[in-house]
Amino acid sequence: MFAMTAARKLVLAAAVLAASVVVQPAVHEAQAASEIAAVVNRTPITTADVARRVAFLRLQRQKADTKTARQVMIDEVLKRQEVARMKMSVSTEDVDKAFERFAAGNKLSTAQMGQILDRAGVGVEHFKNYIAVQMSWPRLVNARYNGGGRGKMSNQELVTRMLEAKQKPVTTEYFLQQVIFVVPPAKRNAILGKRQAEANAARSKFPGCEQSKQFAAGYLDVSIKDLGRVLAPEMPENWKPLVEKAPANGTTTTLVTERGVEFLAICNQKQVSDDYAAEVVFRAEDASKTKKEGENPNDKKYLDELRSKAVIESR
Repeated sequence: MFAMTAARKLVLAAAVLAASVVVQPAVHEAQAASEIAAVVNRTPITTADVARRVAFLRLQRQKADTKTARQVMIDEVLKRQEVARMKMSVSTEDVDKAFERFAAGNKLSTAQMGQILDRAGVGVEHFKNYIAVQMSWPRLVNARYNGGGRGKMSNQELVTRMLEAKQKPVTTEYFLQQVIFVVPPAKRNAILGKRQAEANAARSKFPGCEQSKQFAAGYLDVSIKDLGRVLAPEMPENWKPLVEKAPANGTTTTLVTERGVEFLAICNQKQVSDDYAAEVVFRAEDASKTKKEGENPNDKKYLDELRSKAVIESR
């Protein structure tokens, strides 16, 4: 899920390793006396933020002057604000796992990666903020332009695609309920492990979707959310493998999220091939093709729209 090509990953890895023995004094000096470099819709970007992005761009072997870094940070803040507004942010756990995968991919522990990033003048927090946007923004763009609602394709487009495919696509239709063992943020560190054990034990006792409300009433702070009809291509990436492995009319394994510990109950599933299912499949194919070929043109369109409406002050 962490959006980084293999080539860029290798370049960054090599540069990060080099930076492990080269301290960037100018970066640290800029961070020591931080001032406001820009304001985006009342959100300040400091000179320290810009200095860290200069260092990060240098690691990526990209143009790394202050002006470029400030503009990159402005765009990133715009994306972060829109992700928050639309409530499409990935969880802290997703970001931490992506960071762990990146470190492991470079044969480093997370502590070693953190030390390298600190020495390079980037810092773990700055890098994780970057990861969060890189993971969340494509989901938001895809939801806006490819999966944000029904009727995105015209009837003519749909008929044309079905003629090209020579048959109507078939996909799996799920009816799902979301079971959430709520963990308040203030108590997360203290009770998360206990809640996860409780959720894991509860799965075997789940009586089915029709009795889920009575089931939840037997536990403290458990909520049930009816997700309704979800087609396989619409399934969020973090849930997709869990749903695919789950037994029919059973439950998935648990997943730790920003809300607490969750699992999905599969109320019903079957193969479908109606027009909406075909449209969803075609949209997923288009999104996959865009991902393989490179930058999504809707990415720039969306960002340009946000930029045109934003109040941005550079200093």
